[in-house]
Amino acid sequence: MALASDFYDTAMANMIAELKIQQTRIDSMKGDYEESLDTIWMLLAASLVFFMHAGFSLLEAGSVRFKNTQNILAKNLTVVSLGFLCWYVFGYAFAFGIPDEPNRFIGHTNFVTDELWFDKAKFRFWFFQGAFCATAATIVSGAMAERTALKGFAIYTALMTSLIYPVVVYWAWSGEGFLNYTKDSGEGGSVVSTAGYIDFAGSGVVHMVGGIGAVIGAVVVGPRKDRFDPAREAEFDAHNIPFVVLGTFCLWFGWYGFNPGSTGSMHDADTANLAGIVAVNTTLSPCVAGLLVFFLRAKVVEPKCLDVGAFCNGILAGLVSITAGCAVMKPWEACIIGCIGGLLYVGASLLLGKLKVDDVVDAFPVHGVCGMWGVLACGFFGNPDEGIGGNGVFYGGDQLGTQILLVVFIWLWVGVLSTIILVPLKFAGALRLSDDFQDKGADLMEHSPSKAYGHHHVEPKV
Repeated sequence: MALASDFYDTAMANMIAELKIQQTRIDSMKGDYEESLDTIWMLLAASLVFFMHAGFSLLEAGSVRFKNTQNILAKNLTVVSLGFLCWYVFGYAFAFGIPDEPNRFIGHTNFVTDELWFDKAKFRFWFFQGAFCATAATIVSGAMAERTALKGFAIYTALMTSLIYPVVVYWAWSGEGFLNYTKDSGEGGSVVSTAGYIDFAGSGVVHMVGGIGAVIGAVVVGPRKDRFDPAREAEFDAHNIPFVVLGTFCLWFGWYGFNPGSTGSMHDADTANLAGIVAVNTTLSPCVAGLLVFFLRAKVVEPKCLDVGAFCNGILAGLVSITAGCAVMKPWEACIIGCIGGLLYVGASLLLGKLKVDDVVDAFPVHGVCGMWGVLACGFFGNPDEGIGGNGVFYGGDQLGTQILLVVFIWLWVGVLSTIILVPLKFAGALRLSDDFQDKGADLMEHSPSKAYGHHHVEPKV
């Protein structure tokens, strides 16, 4: 009897040991499976964001005059190539390089991806965030098109992607910046309240940063020669509307990596459901904004004709407006946010014209103004009771103060640094192209071949 009992105990012990081994293997397989899912998701999302640069290139190439097509494309290529290198050397470290004893202003570890080798999962995050960084710089190129020297723009791009943008990222997204960090009590918050900054995918961090850089650049470099001469206004019309429309669709498509991809993972049902909500809101807001702007340009404001280019910018305005709050809003709120974004875009675009600020692609109205609105909208909308992170004042939340603080700091940080960089470049003759250069076109003056298209093209004359 004792022998049978010993045999039974031994068998049970062996079975339990085997079950533990199998459980360990299952846990390991589950971890590998989840890691693979997250990596596939993030690489797909990052690739979509990267593809947005094709959209920017098409939109900006279509918006400039024929004689400057290659020049603006060269700037788009420069932004991506130089921007990623600057992100590699400096940008990522300043944005997410959290030291053992972090401060609230800037990171300073992981230069040239050095310490990422100890946690290789961070490489996918590096790529995703690097695509965001290049996007912020690309926004500036369109506003300053047709009269900005490549060398001056390249210098600004290097500083934007190395310092200006990464520091804002640290404030908002690193988890240690003064706008969103864990306090000693264990609660999250910012320096002004218990509410940490909400900007799910970058209305403020990416678009507002780029938009403010764009308007500072447009003001400092000055308008294109004869841009505001009433007798020559038609000469400055976009030369290829099909490019503008295709570029808009490419950007909208890429936005489904920009916003849903900001979940950062995709290995559980809650995250998958969140990505679905984000995608719905990312669809509805631009639909409302685009149609509203198209209607206003056709019936209310000049030119009171069907304006396809304005329709495109209205769509982009809606996309920028919902980018901050796409994960904390219900679909009907996304529609309202898109509607207001469309109104703000039209008003800001008209104001720039009155002030004679030459923003070729309306980068500031789309990205600067609507980016600012997207940030502030998170302070108004988003019901805490829904359980998805909203904290708007319309529902008794206290989010608005933190959102306003971010807007103020972005204006100061980006505006002051952009001015400090661009003004000396202009006085040094490294920023603005000469009048002769502008008359003949940058493609003819400094590119080979000297024209972007194989067929002959004649600029419109008045």
